[in-house]
Amino acid sequence: MPNLIVRNIDAILFDMNGTLRMREPHEPTQRAAFSRLRELLGKEDASDEYWEELTRRQKAYSRWAQERLIQLSEGEIWTRWILPEYPREQVEPVAAELTLMWSERKGHTVPKPGAEETIVELKRRGYRLGVISNTMSSLDIPRSLVAFGWKDYFDVVILSSAIKYRKPAPEPFLEAARVLKVDPARCAYLGNRISKDIVGCKRAGFGLGIILEPADGPRTDELDHVASPEAIIHSLNELLEIFLMREET
Repeated sequence: MPNLIVRNIDAILFDMNGTLRMREPHEPTQRAAFSRLRELLGKEDASDEYWEELTRRQKAYSRWAQERLIQLSEGEIWTRWILPEYPREQVEPVAAELTLMWSERKGHTVPKPGAEETIVELKRRGYRLGVISNTMSSLDIPRSLVAFGWKDYFDVVILSSAIKYRKPAPEPFLEAARVLKVDPARCAYLGNRISKDIVGCKRAGFGLGIILEPADGPRTDELDHVASPEAIIHSLNELLEIFLMREET
């Protein structure tokens, strides 16, 4: 358990992917996603090589975007990067659905163990809660929040697809604090990547950065970052050891 108890935090913000939720293989979801992608693209007989090429293009975009800490709109991603050979007027109107189906071709999302109990209890203890997440999709995370029954627990949801900046840029963190009307120094952030989550929240002046680390230890590609979290946890319910009932100030 982390040896840390804080009393100067008003808001706790979370990464979603790998922190509050995870994506699992799920044959019905994947089958439906590929079926809809083929329909939207007019590619009923698409080969494995076709999907591999689209994946290569999407990964090239993701590297480009992360290097620049920006996020293009879904329409721009599909018309400029993934399907530049298609007529723009065919792709742009369905870009949001294409992006959602592109995510679901890998499976469906489920809450991480302990996620719901933890956010319910933190809300009960008086903390403002929010989400700050990198995502290509404008639909994916909002749909999960509704499906999980979590929508009403979060006072702010900041997605890179909407704000056009990617973590670790400070802008998503600062925007969340602005919407909440909370000083960044009184905000905490929980994520699973030092390079994006801890670096980003520190750039924005957040008071606390926490890493949810896999049980088998830190990611090998995260070991050379100079930013350090204030705490490392291995299960979400450990947050309840850190954030006690909030004291009104």
